[in-house]
Amino acid sequence: MEFVAYHAHMRPIAFYSHVILAPIALALVPFQLWEGLRQRRPHIHRLMGRLYGLAILIAGLGGLWLAITTMAGPVAGFGFGTLAVLWLAVTGWGISLAMRGDRVAHRRWMIRSIALTLAAVTLRIQIPVSMMLDIPFDTAYPVIAWLCWVPNLVVAEMIVRWPRRPLVRLRAAAQ
Repeated sequence: MEFVAYHAHMRPIAFYSHVILAPIALALVPFQLWEGLRQRRPHIHRLMGRLYGLAILIAGLGGLWLAITTMAGPVAGFGFGTLAVLWLAVTGWGISLAMRGDRVAHRRWMIRSIALTLAAVTLRIQIPVSMMLDIPFDTAYPVIAWLCWVPNLVVAEMIVRWPRRPLVRLRAAAQ
Protein backbone atom coordinates (compact mmCIF):
# COMPACT_ATOMS: atom_id res chain seq x y z
CA MET A 1 0.00 0.00 0.00
CA GLU A 2 2.15 2.80 -1.37
CA PHE A 3 -0.12 5.52 -0.01
CA VAL A 4 0.92 4.70 3.59
CA ALA A 5 4.24 2.90 3.07
CA TYR A 6 6.21 6.16 3.13
CA HIS A 7 5.37 6.44 6.84
CA ALA A 8 7.47 3.30 7.51
CA HIS A 9 10.57 5.11 6.25
CA MET A 10 9.85 8.61 7.53
CA ARG A 11 8.37 7.79 10.96
CA PRO A 12 8.94 4.09 11.68
CA ILE A 13 8.12 4.17 15.41
CA ALA A 14 4.67 5.68 14.85
CA PHE A 15 4.03 3.47 11.83
CA TYR A 16 5.03 0.14 13.34
CA SER A 17 3.44 0.85 16.71
CA HIS A 18 0.19 1.53 14.88
CA VAL A 19 0.27 -1.35 12.38
CA ILE A 20 1.38 -3.94 14.94
CA LEU A 21 -0.67 -2.97 18.00
CA ALA A 22 -3.94 -1.91 16.37
CA PRO A 23 -4.48 -5.45 14.99
CA ILE A 24 -3.82 -6.83 18.48
CA ALA A 25 -6.59 -4.61 19.85
CA LEU A 26 -8.83 -5.77 17.00
CA ALA A 27 -8.04 -9.44 17.71
CA LEU A 28 -9.00 -8.98 21.39
CA VAL A 29 -12.48 -7.60 20.56
CA PRO A 30 -14.31 -10.96 20.23
CA PHE A 31 -12.88 -12.18 23.53
CA GLN A 32 -13.87 -8.97 25.31
CA LEU A 33 -17.42 -9.31 23.96
CA TRP A 34 -17.66 -12.98 24.97
CA GLU A 35 -20.14 -12.91 27.83
CA GLY A 36 -19.21 -16.39 29.07
CA LEU A 37 -15.59 -15.37 29.48
CA ARG A 38 -16.58 -12.17 31.31
CA GLN A 39 -18.80 -14.10 33.73
CA ARG A 40 -16.74 -17.24 34.29
CA ARG A 41 -13.25 -15.75 34.16
CA PRO A 42 -13.47 -12.04 34.99
CA HIS A 43 -9.74 -11.91 35.74
CA ILE A 44 -8.98 -12.94 32.14
CA HIS A 45 -11.44 -10.31 30.88
CA ARG A 46 -9.65 -7.68 32.97
CA LEU A 47 -6.20 -8.82 31.82
CA MET A 48 -7.26 -8.78 28.17
CA GLY A 49 -8.93 -5.40 28.75
CA ARG A 50 -5.64 -4.00 30.03
CA LEU A 51 -3.87 -5.36 26.96
CA TYR A 52 -6.61 -3.90 24.72
CA GLY A 53 -6.24 -0.51 26.41
CA LEU A 54 -2.43 -0.55 26.21
CA ALA A 55 -2.52 -1.57 22.54
CA ILE A 56 -4.92 1.29 21.79
CA LEU A 57 -2.88 3.79 23.79
CA ILE A 58 0.27 3.08 21.80
CA ALA A 59 -1.42 2.43 18.43
CA GLY A 60 -3.64 5.48 18.87
CA LEU A 61 -0.70 7.77 19.62
CA GLY A 62 1.11 6.35 16.60
CA GLY A 63 -2.00 6.80 14.47
CA LEU A 64 -2.38 10.38 15.64
CA TRP A 65 1.18 11.17 14.61
CA LEU A 66 0.62 9.50 11.23
CA ALA A 67 -2.54 11.57 10.74
CA ILE A 68 -0.78 14.81 11.64
CA THR A 69 2.07 14.09 9.23
CA THR A 70 0.10 12.51 6.38
CA MET A 71 0.65 13.57 2.79
CA ALA A 72 -2.94 12.57 1.93
CA GLY A 73 -4.17 16.10 2.54
CA PRO A 74 -5.88 17.96 5.35
CA VAL A 75 -9.29 16.29 5.02
CA ALA A 76 -7.81 12.80 5.38
CA GLY A 77 -5.44 13.98 8.10
CA PHE A 78 -8.25 15.56 10.08
CA GLY A 79 -10.47 12.48 9.63
CA PHE A 80 -7.83 10.05 10.82
CA GLY A 81 -6.63 12.45 13.52
CA THR A 82 -10.15 12.78 14.90
CA LEU A 83 -10.48 9.00 14.85
CA ALA A 84 -7.21 8.64 16.81
CA VAL A 85 -8.19 11.21 19.44
CA LEU A 86 -11.66 9.70 19.89
CA TRP A 87 -10.23 6.17 20.00
CA LEU A 88 -7.87 7.17 22.82
CA ALA A 89 -10.45 9.22 24.73
CA VAL A 90 -13.37 6.80 24.46
CA THR A 91 -11.26 3.79 25.39
CA GLY A 92 -9.61 5.63 28.27
CA TRP A 93 -12.98 6.76 29.61
CA GLY A 94 -14.41 3.24 29.29
CA ILE A 95 -11.49 1.77 31.20
CA SER A 96 -11.76 4.43 33.91
CA LEU A 97 -15.44 3.54 34.35
CA ALA A 98 -14.50 -0.13 34.80
CA MET A 99 -11.93 0.83 37.41
CA ARG A 100 -14.64 2.75 39.28
CA GLY A 101 -16.93 -0.27 39.15
CA ASP A 102 -19.59 1.23 36.85
CA ARG A 103 -20.10 -1.83 34.68
CA VAL A 104 -23.13 -0.51 32.77
CA ALA A 105 -21.43 2.72 31.68
CA HIS A 106 -18.18 0.80 31.05
CA ARG A 107 -19.96 -1.55 28.66
CA ARG A 108 -21.56 1.36 26.77
CA TRP A 109 -18.29 3.20 26.34
CA MET A 110 -16.47 0.06 25.30
CA ILE A 111 -19.10 -0.55 22.59
CA ARG A 112 -18.11 2.87 21.27
CA SER A 113 -14.42 1.95 21.56
CA ILE A 114 -14.98 -1.27 19.65
CA ALA A 115 -16.83 0.65 16.91
CA LEU A 116 -13.77 2.85 16.53
CA THR A 117 -11.43 -0.16 16.60
CA LEU A 118 -13.49 -1.70 13.79
CA ALA A 119 -12.68 1.33 11.63
CA ALA A 120 -9.67 -0.70 10.49
CA VAL A 121 -12.00 -3.33 9.03
CA THR A 122 -14.34 -0.76 7.49
CA LEU A 123 -11.37 1.02 5.89
CA ARG A 124 -10.13 -2.21 4.34
CA ILE A 125 -13.55 -2.84 2.84
CA GLN A 126 -14.08 0.69 1.56
CA ILE A 127 -10.73 1.09 -0.21
CA PRO A 128 -11.22 -1.91 -2.57
CA VAL A 129 -14.87 -0.96 -3.09
CA SER A 130 -13.83 2.55 -4.15
CA MET A 131 -11.31 0.98 -6.54
CA MET A 132 -13.93 -1.37 -8.00
CA LEU A 133 -16.21 1.63 -8.50
CA ASP A 134 -13.33 3.32 -10.32
CA ILE A 135 -13.34 6.32 -7.97
CA PRO A 136 -9.98 8.10 -8.17
CA PHE A 137 -7.91 7.38 -5.07
CA ASP A 138 -7.24 11.06 -4.39
CA THR A 139 -11.00 11.61 -4.26
CA ALA A 140 -11.93 8.47 -2.33
CA TYR A 141 -9.26 8.38 0.38
CA PRO A 142 -10.13 11.64 2.17
CA VAL A 143 -13.79 10.59 2.23
CA ILE A 144 -12.89 7.10 3.47
CA ALA A 145 -10.86 8.73 6.27
CA TRP A 146 -14.25 9.74 7.69
CA LEU A 147 -16.52 6.97 6.39
CA CYS A 148 -14.37 4.26 7.97
CA TRP A 149 -15.38 5.34 11.48
CA VAL A 150 -18.29 7.80 11.58
CA PRO A 151 -20.96 5.24 10.50
CA ASN A 152 -19.47 2.70 12.95
CA LEU A 153 -19.86 5.20 15.76
CA VAL A 154 -23.42 6.03 14.69
CA VAL A 155 -24.32 2.32 14.83
CA ALA A 156 -22.66 2.04 18.25
CA GLU A 157 -24.73 4.99 19.50
CA MET A 158 -27.89 3.33 18.21
CA ILE A 159 -26.96 0.13 20.06
CA VAL A 160 -26.11 2.01 23.27
CA ARG A 161 -29.28 4.12 23.17
CA TRP A 162 -31.66 1.44 21.89
CA PRO A 163 -34.59 1.24 24.31
CA ARG A 164 -34.26 -1.73 26.58
CA ARG A 165 -37.47 -3.66 27.01
CA PRO A 166 -37.73 -6.66 29.26
CA LEU A 167 -38.17 -9.91 27.44
CA VAL A 168 -41.65 -11.33 27.81
CA ARG A 169 -41.93 -15.08 27.74
CA LEU A 170 -45.19 -16.44 26.58
CA ARG A 171 -46.55 -19.50 28.28
CA ALA A 172 -47.83 -22.32 26.20
CA ALA A 173 -51.60 -22.21 26.00
CA ALA A 174 -53.27 -24.54 28.45
CA GLN A 175 -54.65 -27.60 26.77
